[in-house]
Amino acid sequence: MEKDEQEDAFSINARRKKIKDFVPKGYVIFDTIYGDLNKDGQEDCVFIIKATDKSQFINDESRGELDRNRRGIVVLLKKNDVYELAVKNYNCFSSENEDGGVYFAPELSIEISKGKLFINYSHGRYGYWEYTFRYQNSDVELIGYDSSSNSGPVINSETSINFLTGKKITNENTNENADSGEEVFKKIVAKVSKNKLTKLSEIEDFDGFQVLDQ
Repeated sequence: MEKDEQEDAFSINARRKKIKDFVPKGYVIFDTIYGDLNKDGQEDCVFIIKATDKSQFINDESRGELDRNRRGIVVLLKKNDVYELAVKNYNCFSSENEDGGVYFAPELSIEISKGKLFINYSHGRYGYWEYTFRYQNSDVELIGYDSSSNSGPVINSETSINFLTGKKITNENTNENADSGEEVFKKIVAKVSKNKLTKLSEIEDFDGFQVLDQ
């Protein structure tokens, strides 16, 4: 691909037949999923990319050589026999080999279901947090957030935010001695500001991203 053609492939609404044509120089595809994001009956494509900068490889005493290159996301809409670039954000995710301190770093996964894009971070026995995006207004916008804070199989608290309705629901476990299934939840409902929805392309780093203004 010539330089001008390559630059055009990375412009929003650019169209190409092959998914690999949307991978920028210095990146490789890390994960790929398919599903219908705009309810037109066609299989759209979302893929995670990962940088290949050799300077971001480190040697860890206990884990050996680790690739600390960051990851990003590209959203393509299927238009008959071609793909159209809808969203790009090349560096919004940290490496899968980040240091989690005394814990393992959370595991990133993506899914398309019922016309929505889910970006999930699983932290094993400590819970999870998940962002719900939807393709609308010619972009992919954050419409929901869910999280669970756990101590092993016991749920300490759950949070669910709907940015379309402006409602936040928190369920807090009040049974401090609960085993799994013995939690007693106190439900707290609050309103959140229904400001302009956050676009996926605008999130610089999910690690420091706050879904609500502090």
